[in-house]
Amino acid sequence: MKKLWLVLAALVIASLVLTACGGAAAPEAPMEEAPAEEAPMEEAPAEEAPAGKTQVRWFVGLGAGTDEGAIPLEEAFVEAYNASQDEIELVLEIVDADNAADTLATQIAAGNAPDIVGPVGIKGRDQFKGAWLDLAPLIEANSYDLSGFDPAMVDFYLVQEEGQLGIPFGIFPSFVLYNIDLFDEAGLPYPPAEYGVPYVDADGVEHEWTIEYMTELAKVLTVDANGNDASMEDFDPENIVQFGWMNQWTDWRGVGSMFGAGSLVADDGSAQMPEQWVEAAKWTYDGFWNSWFIPNGPYGGAEFLQGGGGPFSSGNMGMIQMHTWFLAPWAFDGTTFDWDVAAMPSYNGVTTAKMHADTFGILKASDNSEAAFEVLTYMLSEEHATDLLTIYGGMPARLSLQADYYDIHAETNLGGKEINWDVIAAGMAYADNPNHESWMPSYLETNDRYNETWNYFANTPDLTEEDIDAEIATLVADLQAIFDAAE
Repeated sequence: MKKLWLVLAALVIASLVLTACGGAAAPEAPMEEAPAEEAPMEEAPAEEAPAGKTQVRWFVGLGAGTDEGAIPLEEAFVEAYNASQDEIELVLEIVDADNAADTLATQIAAGNAPDIVGPVGIKGRDQFKGAWLDLAPLIEANSYDLSGFDPAMVDFYLVQEEGQLGIPFGIFPSFVLYNIDLFDEAGLPYPPAEYGVPYVDADGVEHEWTIEYMTELAKVLTVDANGNDASMEDFDPENIVQFGWMNQWTDWRGVGSMFGAGSLVADDGSAQMPEQWVEAAKWTYDGFWNSWFIPNGPYGGAEFLQGGGGPFSSGNMGMIQMHTWFLAPWAFDGTTFDWDVAAMPSYNGVTTAKMHADTFGILKASDNSEAAFEVLTYMLSEEHATDLLTIYGGMPARLSLQADYYDIHAETNLGGKEINWDVIAAGMAYADNPNHESWMPSYLETNDRYNETWNYFANTPDLTEEDIDAEIATLVADLQAIFDAAE
């Protein structure tokens, strides 16, 4: 098993960007997802199953798995599976990532749908809202044991009015990533190393680890060219050389989730802006233009914030919210500062650590759902999940597989650096549900419209609270118009 994890570590660098989210609070509209590597053209499906065997088609293309390095490993997995079977023949279909969504939609419409689709994240899944089979009846009929997963991760795939749409596979919790050197320079103790414990300041006074208190630390970590921090009267916001906080590589929904899980789509299908996301917007705007602890649009391209892994890698960012896929050489090669990870802060007594996650789903249109479920449980089993994780990277959802993951990942990708893996694993219990990448009508148009408002805030100083409320009201009205047109 350890040998397989060494393969994972070598492949994880290439596969991680497929799960990453793109930047927010920059002069240009943020991207939801980092661009995937150039993928090969669609491959022809394998030949029909031998007589007497049930054919199960496995569609790859909505997430990771289409890069050249992954394909021979996927083929080897299928070959090994088929060699072990007398009744099922697994057929692999790999489709160019740029064409996968259209191809799958066409197949479903033509009555030629595949059986299993994946790996697929929340965003890819929700492009086909309503198309996925509720796995609960198959789980019950087969007495499938879910006890090897954190219950919060099982619930992560439980979608209101649709059912259990997945079983946990590869997960990417989020956490606070902080620069140890900058904390030391500021004389600040480090953020909490576990959930549910307070922050203890330099005087030994305990403080609840909240967004509000984290903000105070972020101000002290924001420094101008004269060495004054953002909590000081003489601080010069025109000459900032170091920032305290950033929700790096996410959009409005990702930032909002730190204040609580939510959606731009209300239960009745109408457009909304959750109250806690309004608070997130006002907090962020204050960080942009009043308290100065978050890089605004003009600072977004500042040279001192450029690094191989974005602003944090520059060494001039105190804290960011990030996911496990960031913990790779591409983010830290060439850096000279020390860092670690910490618990996410709470808001109004609730802690949320937004989650990226990949799994495999079965389509409602499958003609072979029972056989597909048998394949699926093989894929996600303790014995074979590792084989697939070597291909796609990511943290295993199975609790029994995580210890090896931490050790091998740290050894191979982080030079053996000791970091606080426990707090990362604990973040699974605080996953956002609904997920910040969940379904929206006319996804791309909706995405573009709310990012217009987000970028307006990032680039427009001197707005009042009333101005912000008015912009949000206009945004909700425009989103409603988009939703109505999509019906």
